[in-house]
Amino acid sequence: MMCDGMEQKTGPGIWLVRPESEALAKVLQNQLGGELYRPWLNTVSSQKQQFANAYRNHKHWVMIAASGIAVRFLDGLVQDKRCDPAVVVVDEAGRFAVSLFAGHEGGANHLAYRVANALGAVPVITTATEALKPLVIGIGCRKNVSVDQIAAAIKLALGERQLNQVREIVTIDLKANEPGLLEFCAQHDLPLRILAGVTVAARPWVSLASDWVQQNVGLPGVCEPCALIASPRGNLLVPKLALNGVAVAIVEDKTN
Repeated sequence: MMCDGMEQKTGPGIWLVRPESEALAKVLQNQLGGELYRPWLNTVSSQKQQFANAYRNHKHWVMIAASGIAVRFLDGLVQDKRCDPAVVVVDEAGRFAVSLFAGHEGGANHLAYRVANALGAVPVITTATEALKPLVIGIGCRKNVSVDQIAAAIKLALGERQLNQVREIVTIDLKANEPGLLEFCAQHDLPLRILAGVTVAARPWVSLASDWVQQNVGLPGVCEPCALIASPRGNLLVPKLALNGVAVAIVEDKTN
């Protein structure tokens, strides 16, 4: 199938099934931009038909709904993974951001991380490529470290392992906008997962507490707990390794 090249709106479409999701949807819109859809205001057409009419207006969709509703809405609309819009589903409690459709080609996997970071939710990625990447890297760093500093520390921690074995980079919300970290993730097409400080504080696993981090962040450590939270069944493969203002820890998924 050839993509028709129709012009699509910038920013995601954010589809609400019920008015009770309004507050959650506005948080997403404030963080991601895009357009809110309130289908209950149209009493003539069904929600399914309204979604079908709007489906190709956006490259990306966030649906605040049960996954079953999303699947029913998509029935009959899917044509080609190279052209179909990406769909991420969020439960009404804002706990999970599920990459439901067009994970790679459409960008739903990356969108799921953006949505999760905006809401403090867990990104749910089920594509096989990601499932086969066993490593999670936790990062803590001083303010305004460069992308080269980030890269050097990660390279040292990985040793003979390869960057293509890494599923995600994880850090604390205080470091969500660090330019060097964002640039590194963009250069290597790696998703950056952001954890709230209270989440990290609740699971303070560290092999060696840091007085500097405790004084400046209020936590005994960042990189190790971040990596372990992101991979709760994993093993701490590389404990905290610090280099030139960057701390790295690596967790490897258990194979059984």
